[in-house]
Amino acid sequence: MFKLAKVSGIAVVLLLLAAAPAMAQEGGSSALITFSGSFGAGLVTIGAAYGISKLASSALEGMARQPEVAGNIQTAMIIAAALIEGFTFYALYICMIRA
Repeated sequence: MFKLAKVSGIAVVLLLLAAAPAMAQEGGSSALITFSGSFGAGLVTIGAAYGISKLASSALEGMARQPEVAGNIQTAMIIAAALIEGFTFYALYICMIRA
């Protein structure tokens, strides 16, 4: 748990450092609007990656515990991963429209 908090803290610091040039642009509030869409796209990508990784790890653990139902677990995992990716593409599309 501590490792996750440490990695999250480093990611936030890096994000803020990368955001400095975007915030320094001239043009008033348009930089903030553009940044918000980019920030949302980043959050969507991180969330989808985390969700698919948890899905895959749980599915592999289930297959290791009960090899006889590995086919059913794999099918359910692929369907769930496709739903996560579909939602991710939709959310990225919305973020890019708002940017």
